[in-house]
Amino acid sequence: MRNEYLVFGQPAIEEPEIAEVVASLRAAWPGTGPKVAEFERRMAAYKGSPYAVAVSSCTAGLHLACVALGIGPGDEVIVPAMTFAATINCVVHAGATPVLVEVEPDTFNMDPQEVRRAVSGRTKAIIPVHFAGRPCDMESLTAVARKNGLKIIEDCAHAIETEYYGWKAGTIGDCGVLSFYATKNLVTGEGGMVLTGNAEIASRVKMLALHGMSHDAWRRFTDDGYKHYEVVEIGFKYNMMDLQAALGIHQIERVEAYWQRRLEIWTRYDAAFADLPVSRPAPFGKGVRHGLHLYTLLIDEAHSPVSRDDFIVALHGRNIGVGVHYRAIPVHPVYQERFGWRPEDFPVSKEIGERTVSLPLSARLTEEDVEDVIDAVRGVLGRPAAGG
Repeated sequence: MRNEYLVFGQPAIEEPEIAEVVASLRAAWPGTGPKVAEFERRMAAYKGSPYAVAVSSCTAGLHLACVALGIGPGDEVIVPAMTFAATINCVVHAGATPVLVEVEPDTFNMDPQEVRRAVSGRTKAIIPVHFAGRPCDMESLTAVARKNGLKIIEDCAHAIETEYYGWKAGTIGDCGVLSFYATKNLVTGEGGMVLTGNAEIASRVKMLALHGMSHDAWRRFTDDGYKHYEVVEIGFKYNMMDLQAALGIHQIERVEAYWQRRLEIWTRYDAAFADLPVSRPAPFGKGVRHGLHLYTLLIDEAHSPVSRDDFIVALHGRNIGVGVHYRAIPVHPVYQERFGWRPEDFPVSKEIGERTVSLPLSARLTEEDVEDVIDAVRGVLGRPAAGG
């Protein structure tokens, strides 16, 4: 039994970013400014994206991408049934209609065959979610998009480091949207980034993110003096602050080292749980790089001594925090009431949502933390580790 509770998804925050935040406070410019611009530059370079626009969250970025691509009332957008609510909500906020499709049972990613069947005359876009950091079958999805004249917005909330046959996730579709939420592989507390290869889309996203203004406050003061702004479109308040970017510009310098550390933990988990009544994550596919954001187990309730929910409670009792990613979208009342979706119509997603549990995978974990997780999982499932 651990003495201290192991918080799920705790970020690795080090001294350089703490000092950078303090410097932003002392500079008396905590809002959108030079650090945001620098973070955008560094992320664009890391991703190989011509343009990167920092925003207040991945959810905000997804919404802005929809609006900037002209998605609105009367349009349909194909989304997976196994994802977080933000993927659905951004479509609704844009005034369009989300169309759910089933996911693959091994990857948890949207099934391209189901996407093909879901395309209608009203379909405007596809939002693939690179679940847990595993890239979707983008070759098949882009083929569907090309054939039907559809846009692609990649939901890269889990996929900062993810690659697909040499392409960085987020640079394959028309837009890619990253998340820097507190549990993500790179954190700014809250925050997101819209990637695109289109200058016009990037410019519109940046303008829409700050009220539809032609210049943000920092850019209005230049060597040439003050420049008046104009409101050119009805926008939103989705801008990132320098306080957030102060974290990001240092976090990105260690993103590869953190990925390597998570790979070590992932490998340990895979070996430690091989004989348990659970399904481990599917092996990595050829030609792709997994972002290693979530290590998920599916509890085999037919052979396990506990249910998924009892498993969560038992680990909590041993001071190990876990997550559930996710309950299937059709189980939530608001979507049932608004769209008539039913869990039984998406059996693969329903089963995943009832069996899944995510274990701690942060680069901050010590060797003792990892051993504690392994011991707790094996202990709850009735097969203690050797010497345990």
